[in-house]
Amino acid sequence: MKNKQIAVILLALGSALTFPAHAADAPAAAPLGAIERSDVKQATALLDRAVAYIGTNGPEKSLIAFNDRKGTFVSGQYYVFAVGLDGILYASGGPSSGLVGLNVRDLRDAAGKPFIGDMLEQAKTKPSGVIEYKWINPADNHLETKTDQFRKVGDYLICVGYYIPRASSEEAQAMLTKAVALLKKSGKKTAFKTFNDPHSAYVVNDEYVFAINLKDGKYLASGASPNLTGVDVRELNDAAGKPLFKDMIALAKNKGSGTVDYVWRNPATNAVESKHTLIQRVDDVLLGVGYYTKK
Repeated sequence: MKNKQIAVILLALGSALTFPAHAADAPAAAPLGAIERSDVKQATALLDRAVAYIGTNGPEKSLIAFNDRKGTFVSGQYYVFAVGLDGILYASGGPSSGLVGLNVRDLRDAAGKPFIGDMLEQAKTKPSGVIEYKWINPADNHLETKTDQFRKVGDYLICVGYYIPRASSEEAQAMLTKAVALLKKSGKKTAFKTFNDPHSAYVVNDEYVFAINLKDGKYLASGASPNLTGVDVRELNDAAGKPLFKDMIALAKNKGSGTVDYVWRNPATNAVESKHTLIQRVDDVLLGVGYYTKK
């Protein structure tokens, strides 16, 4: 039974975990995210289409198409832009269209990072790559992390970017406070059902609520992986060997609340990142909400 539970956790959480020696005989499983954002897939699909188009139609016709803000290379928040190896922005179907014709090599993000210059440096030795920087997301006017994918086609870098918002410690605390209030007001059955609903207000981008039974160490709910409900998580370690759930349970029993730091798969990026989880005890239940940082 324990091996089956471990296999379920492996499927849900991928490579974010390690296991004690007695669990080493657990069956292997391919990583699988319970919640996958579509940003990367949509951006990549648009980039694939743009690269194929310029390959077939050539730069002159393609740059005109990429500059059409109502054309087929603009899809919601996703748009194609093209930077020449000379640093000039030749096309943009998005907010940066006002910079077309200008040399943007030294353009810097909110942290002073010359992201276009960095991308051009990458392109000297790589036919494709990614660059991350801080930029205003026009959808909500918030400063967020933006990732640009690029591919070199002749004398141009064809690019498509996407945003991945990251919750702050304040936002995590606000969600935890709201979750505690729901549990106290509505009871366990309603609260756990709500926390397990990936479309509820308790699952937002990379933020979600989880609940653990302090008596037996079993998951009662998890917005990122509802299928973990009923699984005993006490023997699980993170990728660095930290017994994160034992630490959380001990903290909840001894102090009632606090923060536990470890590494975990971010459902928004599908990457293993540093996570900081705020926990709160409500009777025999541990509630947690975390936020991620890349380092």
